[in-house]
Amino acid sequence: MFKHLPKYTAGIAAAAILALSGVANSAMADPIKLRISTPAVESDWHAKMLTVFKDELEKKAPGEFDVEIHLNASLFKQGTEPAAMQRGNLDMAMISAQDIAKQIPAWSVFTAGYLIRDPDHQRHVFHSDIGKEFYKIVADDMNIEILDVGYLGTRQLDLRGDKKIETPADLAGVKLRMPGSDAWLFLGNALGANATPLAFGEVYTGLQTGTIDAQDNPLPTVKAAKFYEVTNQIVLTGHLVDAVFLSMAKKTYDGLSEEQQKIVHDAAEVATLYNNVHRIGDEEKLIEFFKEQGLKVYKPDVAAFREKVQKAYLNSDFAKDWPKGIVERINAIK
Repeated sequence: MFKHLPKYTAGIAAAAILALSGVANSAMADPIKLRISTPAVESDWHAKMLTVFKDELEKKAPGEFDVEIHLNASLFKQGTEPAAMQRGNLDMAMISAQDIAKQIPAWSVFTAGYLIRDPDHQRHVFHSDIGKEFYKIVADDMNIEILDVGYLGTRQLDLRGDKKIETPADLAGVKLRMPGSDAWLFLGNALGANATPLAFGEVYTGLQTGTIDAQDNPLPTVKAAKFYEVTNQIVLTGHLVDAVFLSMAKKTYDGLSEEQQKIVHDAAEVATLYNNVHRIGDEEKLIEFFKEQGLKVYKPDVAAFREKVQKAYLNSDFAKDWPKGIVERINAIK
């Protein structure tokens, strides 16, 4: 092939051919497989968010990633994803603060009522030094890398009757259905109501018959479960702004190059913003929907509720696991 070239030139040419061959083989290397498990259904913005994440990776790094999205908890049951990532059986998932708090009690601060004010505050908190500190704890203690935070929904009060609820005192004697755990019942009582445990499947009948006077859920759930058919008002207390964290197993994350890690973080930010815009838009539209159904929808004295609930948490056993001054630091973020 190189018989007409000087020996040293032929050697250089041969080396160049080998180098180019190596580049070609590298380019043809198998893409990095990322298996994502979620309980979300196809129509959920959280599910669509994952498709945005996948598409963004392909746009920024064509052919480098092979993303598999498993919906409807078809790969792992809801709540088991953190352990699956820790075992090396799963690459990515969307996990909750409640999931994390089971292993890192300090994270229970993000399950407390009235800590996060709204979706914008949520994003600012987790994009601040506070987010970096808490993400590092998860990386170090759970071997899970949090890529970004997404908005899950804001819980509001949905009540029978016409009594206007302005302050926590107005909830005295109101039987407020809450999920049956101690943490949820604590929140219901902290709001000023008489927290009553009841299975979700019994809530509609409970409201219809008067077994309970109220329930709390994000507005999309109120619509989906048709609770608006058996209630008269929605009070926009906004007592819990919940989050979902798009996360990756640390083993998978550490196997990426620095450039790939940046691409993954950037894709996660685009995906979570997509989720937030659409989810917030849906909630705003639902307010008008409930009004059209004849319900009164209004905002109470949220500052009075926040003051009472935060005081209850700070004086509780939950706060013993929180870093000193963390509530003040979060409250100070605008």
